[in-house]
Amino acid sequence: MTTRNPKSILFFGGSGIISHASVNLAVERGHNVTLLNRGNPSTRPLADVEVIRADATDPAAVKTALGDREFDVVCQFRAFTPDHVASDVELFTDRTEQYVFISSASAYQKPLQFTPITESTPLVNPFWQYSRDKIACEDLLIREVRENNFPATIVRPSHTYDRTLIPTMGHWADVARLRAGKPVVIHGDGTAQWTLTHTEDFAVGFVGLLGNPRAIGDTFQITGTHAPTWNQIYTWLAAAAGVTDPEFIHVSSESINTVLPDTGPGLLGDKAYSAVFSPAKIQALVPEFRTTITYDEASAEQIAYYDANPAAQPTDAVFDAGCDRLVEWVRSL
Repeated sequence: MTTRNPKSILFFGGSGIISHASVNLAVERGHNVTLLNRGNPSTRPLADVEVIRADATDPAAVKTALGDREFDVVCQFRAFTPDHVASDVELFTDRTEQYVFISSASAYQKPLQFTPITESTPLVNPFWQYSRDKIACEDLLIREVRENNFPATIVRPSHTYDRTLIPTMGHWADVARLRAGKPVVIHGDGTAQWTLTHTEDFAVGFVGLLGNPRAIGDTFQITGTHAPTWNQIYTWLAAAAGVTDPEFIHVSSESINTVLPDTGPGLLGDKAYSAVFSPAKIQALVPEFRTTITYDEASAEQIAYYDANPAAQPTDAVFDAGCDRLVEWVRSL
């Protein structure tokens, strides 16, 4: 499908897990796409687009690199603090028709009071600084929309993945443990539901908002309706890895945080809670957005990718040793 009204679109980043499929779809639909990034090699194939070399997280470098160029739409995937967003507002005021900020569904209230999660669910996360920073970015943009008519659109993705991002706590380290016949640690009792959205599905919703005047000044969560339990996710991953009788050890998120503190913010501030979202608002503007790829299928694609690319298989001795400690502790109870 080619758009009738092609736009000039600037992506900050553009080669990451969430953004690359959106870049490709925007090009496929006839938009004129420019990326601003450092030009690092990517394992994700991208369409032939213009690339401006600069550090997307350095506002001064961005200002120099862009000069006086203007774009119909600016997509900011690489801003994580309100200072950065404030610099963007200054730079792009009167230079774009739409500024799209990528926030995060992790900003929603923890623990949740009700599901499904909607765009009106309160934004309160006392556990994760990353989420609080995203909330502060949103607050700044909302003020700019109300007080200065800045043309912002806020997008909240949830857990968006592609063939390179295994969604479990240990990522490839969990696969290595499964194949070695070692128990795998799952937080909680494994029954919490977790929404997984493939990047190609996300792209349909995201690109559908670009250049859409009804999206200006509003907020949209772009999350699918595929919400398996963590037990299902690990079971599908094990099957894709060729492990027919995996052993799962369930451990509280608080205990995992004690032994593996690097995992703590993402667990206590996000994955420890069921996360089921309503797609009603995004589908009202982009009716074609829906879940077409589910993890029982995508897990096989991920294993195939890593098996074909041994150099991409990371090792994590700290995580592996921490899991061994947690397993030993549970078995001693």
